[in-house]
Formats: sequence, structure tokens, C-alpha cells
Amino acid sequence: MKIVFNILFLFMVIAGLAQEDGHQLWLRDKKARPVTVVCSKNSPTLAIAKQELQNGWQGEPNASVILTLKKDKALKDDGFRLSKNEVIAETEKGVLYGVYELLRRQQTGEAITGEAENPSYQIRILNHWDNPNGSVERGYAGNSIFWCNGPDSLTVTEKDKKFWQEYARANASIGINASVLNNVNASPKIITPEYLSRVKSIADILRPYGIQIYLSVNFSSPSILGKLKTSDPLDKDVIKWWNDKVKEIYSYVPDFGGFLVKASSEGQPGPQDFGRTHADGANLLADALKPYGGIVMWRAFVYSPNDKDRAKQAYNEFMPLDGQFRDNVIIQVKNGPVDFQPREPFSPLFGAMKQTSVMPELQVTMEYLGHDKYLVFLSTMWEEVLQSDTYRQGEGSTVARCTDGSIYPQKYTAMAGVANVGLDTNWCGHQFNQANWYAFGRLAWNVNLKSEQIADEWLKLTFYGAQSSKLGEANYDADWSANFLTPVKQMMLDSREAAVNFMTPLGLHHIMSANGHYGPGPWWAPKGMRADWTPPYYHKAGSDGIGFDRTKTGSDAVSQYHEPLASQLNDINTCPEKYLLWFHHLAWDYKVKSGRNLWDELCYRYDEGVNQVRSFQKVWDKAGVYVDSTRFLEVQRKLRIQCVNAVLWKDACLLYFQQFSEMPIPFELERPVNNLDVMMHNDRGDGRSH
Repeated sequence: MKIVFNILFLFMVIAGLAQEDGHQLWLRDKKARPVTVVCSKNSPTLAIAKQELQNGWQGEPNASVILTLKKDKALKDDGFRLSKNEVIAETEKGVLYGVYELLRRQQTGEAITGEAENPSYQIRILNHWDNPNGSVERGYAGNSIFWCNGPDSLTVTEKDKKFWQEYARANASIGINASVLNNVNASPKIITPEYLSRVKSIADILRPYGIQIYLSVNFSSPSILGKLKTSDPLDKDVIKWWNDKVKEIYSYVPDFGGFLVKASSEGQPGPQDFGRTHADGANLLADALKPYGGIVMWRAFVYSPNDKDRAKQAYNEFMPLDGQFRDNVIIQVKNGPVDFQPREPFSPLFGAMKQTSVMPELQVTMEYLGHDKYLVFLSTMWEEVLQSDTYRQGEGSTVARCTDGSIYPQKYTAMAGVANVGLDTNWCGHQFNQANWYAFGRLAWNVNLKSEQIADEWLKLTFYGAQSSKLGEANYDADWSANFLTPVKQMMLDSREAAVNFMTPLGLHHIMSANGHYGPGPWWAPKGMRADWTPPYYHKAGSDGIGFDRTKTGSDAVSQYHEPLASQLNDINTCPEKYLLWFHHLAWDYKVKSGRNLWDELCYRYDEGVNQVRSFQKVWDKAGVYVDSTRFLEVQRKLRIQCVNAVLWKDACLLYFQQFSEMPIPFELERPVNNLDVMMHNDRGDGRSH
């Protein structure tokens, strides 16, 4: 009876809590204290800063806050300096960012010390893979917020404007200052007058929040739109066409940021179609944009079906071109050398290109990490990559320092995140996927932030205080911190490693199902499919063992890294276990650091991942009294799905690989509950990457 009573009590408490749906993100309404805001200048951006202070002030009641625009040698770009009652910046955007930081610190309890706060990267940009018909490639939160389908698809409505304004506010609050509005697999029509009119409307809404607009362009636009015979980047008519098109775009959006380009990759047109180089293609566009201050972000995501090791190709194609790009070209490089996997070593291009601006591209949307179903806090992945040492200029040459201008002079520095934003009420499909949007912005502003701090901030901003009056706790702060903040934060910090464990432990990679890169599919290799779109290409499982040999006697991908890292990765005794099967093909009975053989260690890692997700369910259920029922039940339901899928991953991979190892699953571990033939039969898809 006691158990029944406690369960009923829990549901009664949950039912009575204030309802939230997640739409306000980390900017939830709060009861503001009265404040006077003083600013000697007026502008749309400064008006937003004033309004945010008046709507969210949590400092001393009836205080006066001064917004000051002045020169300060310690500030750069849109940096700012704070005191408890003043925000100092050299730019209006800096004032706005400072206001959001001041309000955030008031809510999280972080000290206001007065030091200068400068952004790590000048351009902090979200890449939206949104299509003109409103669909979103690798999007798991509904349709596009920018584009829609139908006869009135280009008509701008008040609902559109409201959504864009909310989106802009969310980005500004975490320092994001740029957005690419459309898919890198670009439709040429995005730069036609009809679509540029809508782009102008979007830019007008986003501009006061300090957000600059970029567009992805199709390299064949001159021949498709301009009806030219070629799109050769060295052709004089093509050059003139792009010059005229860029002039037209700036007539719509005078502060247009520039182009993002995916070219000569996965069937997308590019300069190589005409026997030209990536530098030829990028420089064509850079020259057209140069008079207006625009830039080109040229993606390094390239690979061909005949390359012996897909992980090597970006380096092989771009390194010979180092120093040949215009100074307003920046090479956009995915965090790892393959494709946004749950774990990859960093791309060897970071730090290797010394005469070319390079920017990291991170994937905020969860293409390979459970879409909108899994709870995975990506900040720990990004921190791992950004703080990895390339050794390119000696010890301490981290990926972050090689891209933020600390080591190599770059005219432009930038960090891109592939967005997870859609029309779903909670924007991101999963309440906790909001934390990844938040984390991207915070890391792009301060690349040295720790994931623990980011998770702490997000939880306090997103969940604190909604239920204090209902629970009636005399010591709510301490109780909430002990019973919600601490365990849920640890769950977030552990979540990425848990996903790696139940999906791709010990350096396994790209063994996802062909069906949307969601479930397991280590077996998928239909006849006629190009090898590097199939999991067996990557895991190389056979009776002799498992793993991709990238050592000097294998594909020699290790040589793309700088010493001493190259030798460390090449040596089985010094290669970090987290990258073991990324760089080495090992026998099933190889002894790992735990003392187990490789097969048993894989079994234990998969089992651990399942148990970690089960523990997340317990953490969340215990925390339920601190969360409104809508968000609580949504996350609870998603954790159940994740748990079921974790078991599916474990069973699929172990039963499939067991065919090659011919070794038993350790008897102390949970037995498989799914049958391999059924799982293989249910796996259908096209295996396409992006």
C-alpha cells in the first residue's frame, strides 16, 4: 500500500505542476524585478538589450543599469565587460551579448568579476540543411522555420516573423551571430529574385539580434539559372555571371555574409567537373564577394568511391592547395575525418593547413546519435575534439588554438554547427537536444568552456524554479541542487560515452543502419553499392579479427597526423583504446588493457552502454517532481525508446560479429533478446551519407 500511495502521490504532484512545453528554451519567462536602464544611444539592437533587462532583471530591485559604448583595448570584435550594474562594449552587438551574459549570471549564480569577455571565433554560425520545399535533411524536429511548400510558400506571414524573431533571440542569447538558411545540397533557385525577397524578410528580422545571413549555393547555377554553356570557374562569362548575381543579392541584403559551398562531393557539381581545383572554385566566388566584405565557406567534406581509405581524402585533396585560396575563403572541416560519428579522432586538416583559414564544422543535429530519440549531450564530444593536441606547432597546438587565430593568423575565424532547429514546439524534437544548440553557441563564444559548466548553466536556465511553489520546500535551492541538478547533470555528462558504448565502442565507426543512420546495421552491403557507403568497409570484421588498419603498414592514415601523435596512434601499445579499432585491425583474442580479450571487451562495452541508459531512466524518474509533466513525460518516453534501442544495438552488433569471432558472449552478461535474422530483415534503406 505504501508503494501504491507513493506512486499516486507522485502523479498527483506531477499533474499539479505548472506546464511548460519547452518552446521558450533556456529563456523561460521569469518574474522580473524593477530596473532602470540607462543608455545614451538608440538603435533596434540597443532597444532589444534594454527590453531584455527590463523583462528579466534578477538583481537588486530598483537598480540602475548603464549600457556603455566606448573603446576598450581589452575588447575585440563584439566582446564586452560586465559589472553588476554596467555593460561596456565597443559595438551594439557586444552590448546585447553582455546583457544576456549578465542575466545568465544572475540566474546561475556565477560571479561577475569585471574581466573582458571576448569571443573565441569571429563568426559563430548555424548551418541549416533546409530545403525550399520546407523539408530538412537530417532534421528531426519538424519542417523548416524558413521555407515551406505550397502556392503561397514565399508569402511572409506574421507567424513566420514571430518564429524568426524567437529563433534570433535564442541565438543572440548564446552569442551565435550568423545563419546559413538552406541546405548545402543547394537548390539553384535559392538565389532567384522570388526567394531572395523572402531572404530579405528573414534578414530584416534577424539583423537587430546581430545575426548575419549566408546562403548555400549550387556551383552549376550559371548554367542552370543563367543558361550559360558552362559553369567553369575560369570562364569569363561565368565570372561575370557570379559578379552580377552577388551584386543582386547585396541589393536585397546589404549586410549579406557570403556563401557556403559543398562542391565536387556526393554528386554535387563543382570545379573538378571542369578539371579545376577547389581553390579555383572558391576563389571565383571569393572575388565576387570581396568588394562587399563577403566570405566563402568551402566545405572539405569530399570523398570518391575509389579511394582506399575515405578518412584520408579530404587531407589529400586540400593540403596541396594550402596557400592558394583567397584570404576571404575559409575551409570548413568536419570535426572528424569521416562523418560526424559518435567518436572520431580529429580531422588531420586541423593545424596542417598553415596558410589557409580553417574552421571546425560540428553537427548539432543528431544524424548518427539517435535523431530526436536519444539523450546525448554533445558538448563532451566537441570538447574532446577541440582540446585535442595536433602538435603542429609543438605541444599545446590544440584544434581550438589552430582554428581560433591563436597559432596561425587568419583574417576570419569561424565555427559552424549543423542546426537541429525545426517547427516542433520544443524546436529540437527532444527537450535535451536543446542543450546541444545551447552548448554549440557557448563553445563558439568561449572554446575553453568545460562541458560541466555548460550543462550546469543549461539545467539551471531550463528547469530551475518552475515547481518551487508547488512543492513547498523550505530549502528548495539545496534540495533541487542535490536531487535534480547534480544527478541530471551527471547523466548529461555521461550520455555521450554511453551512446558510444552501446553503438560503436573501441573505435568502431559508421556501422549504422542504412535506414537514416539510426539503428544498427553492421551487415549492410548490398550488391553494387559503393563500398564506402557500407559498414563492412569500416569494421573489416572477419575470422582474423576486426578494425580498420590505418597504420603505416595499412592505409597509412596515421601519417597525416603530426609527430609524436602519428607514432602514438601507429603503435598498438600507445594508441588510446577509444581509437583502437579506428587505427588497428586486431585479432579477436588480442588482450586489451582490462586484461580481457578484444571480443570479451566489446561484449562488456556494449553491455555497459545498455546499463548506463537504464540508469538514466532511474535518474530521470527520481527527478520527476522537479519537472512539469509535459517535459517530464516527453523525456521519460524518449528514454524508454533509447533503452529499447540500446538493447537492439547490443544484440545486433554482438550477434553479427560473433559469426566471425566464434566466441561466446561472457556468461555473466545479459543474453541477447533479439534474433539476428529478424534484425537484418528489418533493416532497409539507401545508406546515403551527407
